[in-house]
Amino acid sequence: MKRHRRLSAVGALAIAIACTALPSSAQLIVFDPNNYAQNVLTAARELQQINNQITSLQNQAQMLINQAKNLASLPYSSLQRLEQSIQRTQQLLAQAQRIAYDINQIDQAFSTTYAPVSSGQPDQALIADARTRWQNSLAGLQDALRVQATVVGNLDTNRTQMSALISSSQGAMGALQASQAGNQLLGLQAQQLADLTAAVAAQGRAQNLETAQRVAAQEQAREQLRRFLAPGRGYQPSTVQMFHR
Repeated sequence: MKRHRRLSAVGALAIAIACTALPSSAQLIVFDPNNYAQNVLTAARELQQINNQITSLQNQAQMLINQAKNLASLPYSSLQRLEQSIQRTQQLLAQAQRIAYDINQIDQAFSTTYAPVSSGQPDQALIADARTRWQNSLAGLQDALRVQATVVGNLDTNRTQMSALISSSQGAMGALQASQAGNQLLGLQAQQLADLTAAVAAQGRAQNLETAQRVAAQEQAREQLRRFLAPGRGYQPSTVQMFHR
């Protein structure tokens, strides 16, 4: 018993000496599960915020790209060809022969060449007016055929332009390109309507000149018949020798 007590006292003394030998700055590391979980949650929230910011930046970049596409101009333009087609048709209309598309010129012709025949008008003047009216009708028919030939020639150009514009419209990257393609298609339709209007106007001019010639010829025929049947001035029978002896 005495020996056991002596060993216990020695052990206690050894422990006390060992504790005093340790440096004062030494600390024991303790793991706190609650603190660790809180740190993990905080890091997860910060990572989520970073991901949200990245997503926001990506959306803004895509929006800018879309805006750039919407502002991009259509690389194809049919304006020059459409203007050339319209100019060709206008030039033909401006080159109309004799009685053209001019109100003053029309009024003057209908007050002279197409005017009712007067009783005092010489026969030679009647013949000259009839020939002038025939020439006017012939010129009107020729002009109508020239305009119609030009309109038919524009059909192939219009088909090519329509195909190119539809392809550009279907491949448009943004709103501006689609809008420009649509505007050019409307311009093509306007050019086709202009050609149709010119053809109708030329054909109508030719028909009107032909009708005016026919009406004037009927009036002239009545006057010539009246002169032929007029007593003392019309036909006078005379002896005609048909065969020479």
